[in-house]
Amino acid sequence: MNTQEFIKAALAEDIGSGDHSTLASIDDKVIGSAKLIVKEAGIIAGIRIAKEVFLYLDKEAIFKAFHTDGEYLEVGTIAFTVKAKAQAILQAERLVLNTMQRMSGIATLTHSYVNKIKNHTTTILDTRKTTPLFRAFEKEAVLLGGAKNHRMGLYDMIMLKDNHIDYCGGIEKAIAAANAYLNEHQLQLPIEVETRSLEDVKRVMKVGGVQRIMLDNFTTQEIEAALVIINKQYETEASGGINFDTIEAYAATGVDFISIGAVIHHATSLDLSLKAVLHE
Repeated sequence: MNTQEFIKAALAEDIGSGDHSTLASIDDKVIGSAKLIVKEAGIIAGIRIAKEVFLYLDKEAIFKAFHTDGEYLEVGTIAFTVKAKAQAILQAERLVLNTMQRMSGIATLTHSYVNKIKNHTTTILDTRKTTPLFRAFEKEAVLLGGAKNHRMGLYDMIMLKDNHIDYCGGIEKAIAAANAYLNEHQLQLPIEVETRSLEDVKRVMKVGGVQRIMLDNFTTQEIEAALVIINKQYETEASGGINFDTIEAYAATGVDFISIGAVIHHATSLDLSLKAVLHE
């Protein structure tokens, strides 16, 4: 779903048969102005989407951004102003705030994780633990917070997780099947395989045929042992139960990636306010 499709669907959900509060009280010729005020310090995200929302409702809207997505803004900062039909501003208000508050919260939390391991070479990744139909914006917020995206969906990587492996009959069979599938369909997709023990890691090393090994729910000591076995022959990713308090210890092992769903699903929306007034 692209941004325009999202805006159309989100406004249809909110407005329904009509924004009767606005239609009843505001003439469609009234022009208003509004400003986005930061009420909680953090990484701002979603300004570009806000602009598209206002222009979707009023093609003549004048949008002036004073800051860009990804900037850290202090309390009281005005991120942008908009001049448009007052009806458009009122109808856009909740969609703009919901989107920006959610994205800014994710970007801010992600930034705190990234900053926690800034002295290490490990890269933080998000996961597919996202909000349906809002994934692209949540993952954009992760990028604005300084981390990287894992796969966007089921279509851009083969990830052989525990259930795939168990249904297929084992790691060796799953890896062989994945490579046969790629050859048959002439696809070029990276293969990542999940391991649940050091014995699993040894089995993957024996069969090969992957690009990345996930070390799922490993302790830091087990990660270190696995990295010795892998010996930089494949990318490595730590996953499972890693949080803000433990992430630095995991990064210190030298693992290439740490995937953390919490940067999205545990993020708290940043407090923002859109104040609208009549244009003089």
